[in-house]
Amino acid sequence: MSMIVMILLYLVCIGIGWLGRWLYGKLKLTSIEQKAIRLNQEAIRDAESKSKEILLEGRDKLLQEQLEQEREERERRAELQRYERRLQQKEENLDKVKDDLESIKAQQQDKEAKLEIRRKQIEENEAKWQKELEKVASMTGEEAKNLLLERMQTEARRDGQALISKIEQEAHAKADKTARDIIVTTIQRLATEVGSEVTVSSVSLPSDEMKGRIIGREGRNIRALETLTGVDIIIDDTPEAVVISCFDPIRKETARVSLERLVQDGRIHPARIEEVVTKVTKEVNRIAADEGEKVCFDLGFHNMSQETIRALGRLFYRTSYGQNVLSHSREVAVIAGMIAAEVGADVEIARRGGLLHDIGKGIVTESEANHAEMGADLAKRLGEDTRVVNAIHSHHGDVDPICIESTIVQIADAISAARPGARRESLDNYIKRLESLEEIAVSFEGVEKAFAVQAGRELRILVNADTVTDDNAKEIARGIAGRIEAELRYPGRIKVTIIREMRAVEYAR
Repeated sequence: MSMIVMILLYLVCIGIGWLGRWLYGKLKLTSIEQKAIRLNQEAIRDAESKSKEILLEGRDKLLQEQLEQEREERERRAELQRYERRLQQKEENLDKVKDDLESIKAQQQDKEAKLEIRRKQIEENEAKWQKELEKVASMTGEEAKNLLLERMQTEARRDGQALISKIEQEAHAKADKTARDIIVTTIQRLATEVGSEVTVSSVSLPSDEMKGRIIGREGRNIRALETLTGVDIIIDDTPEAVVISCFDPIRKETARVSLERLVQDGRIHPARIEEVVTKVTKEVNRIAADEGEKVCFDLGFHNMSQETIRALGRLFYRTSYGQNVLSHSREVAVIAGMIAAEVGADVEIARRGGLLHDIGKGIVTESEANHAEMGADLAKRLGEDTRVVNAIHSHHGDVDPICIESTIVQIADAISAARPGARRESLDNYIKRLESLEEIAVSFEGVEKAFAVQAGRELRILVNADTVTDDNAKEIARGIAGRIEAELRYPGRIKVTIIREMRAVEYAR
């Protein structure tokens, strides 16, 4: 019995001991879980605090980068404004290269567009980074390291962009000097002869008796010759010579050769005159075509149409201030090719535009359009490249150039026509012509000042804004243009520009 009681007591003790150990383990586990929960909460709070700090730091960095970007943009815009003011100051002396400088402005605008794209990319990156930073609480050490590397790369790119901007600014500062060097080098590499410009030709006669035979009975011979050739034949007291007058060089040349052959032959009557004039006309046209083909061959243009070659050939008989127009066109093509090669433009387009820029002067038409418009229409009709058509149309500033090759043709035309020795006009006559232009302008009521620019190709006039209205300004411009046409002799055409400016002036006392 006592053995059973001892066993029961032993079992009870074992149960009590096991229950005590279980209660002790339970209490200890609960304490560990509470400590784990507390540590987890502290870790969460620390992570949230760090994420907020990183988020704020990222926003500060993004704001600082945005401010830096805006500062760079303001500096670029200020630099662009300085360039524009500099272009305005040089306008009178560099009028012929104005469009070339405007291309620099277009490049600046293109850079602003690129900056706008970059700013949008930064804004997109800012939104992307903000979303990533919002998830930073679950970021590992490796991910944080990668984010730091990305930021360092962004800063390196920004520093590289600043260096590129500095290099570009230095390049723009050297652009003017480089342009002058190119033009001077091109002029030095070129030298051409100068002819003389005449609107009359004289034909020597074996005797004064020949004058009567040229006139013919009741003047029928001279009338037939003038009618067939379209010239004026002047028979005066000059011994053994007659004078042929005509502003069309081809008709003048046809009349001169025809009259010389008639004098040599001795048979002078209307039928013979018509026969000789017809034959000489064909010969002159053939010579003109041969000269056109020769120029095209010398310049390496083998795909010119026959109509273009004939128009080019007619320029062989035209001169402008002693400069043969065909030689001038060939010279402009060579100069344009040199400049295009220096600046990296299309050499073929520049040379072709330079050769054809005065092609309108060789077109026989009754149209009142100027030679630039007629030449552009011909080139367009014959399928020339759009850039060539624009170079022809814009070489006198009638329209804006659409490509660098058109600007190069303008520069080459100015070099060929305005370089020392290119054209034969005395300084006295040149000054007198410019003074006459200005005197005509200031003679109109309301005109304050007048300036002849571009070697007399443009007349710029300042009028009084208080006494001259906009409608009056147009009437004054038409009146001055009419006076110039009626009173002066000049090549090409003259652009009359009226400038009416209103100024309000007050004084603070």
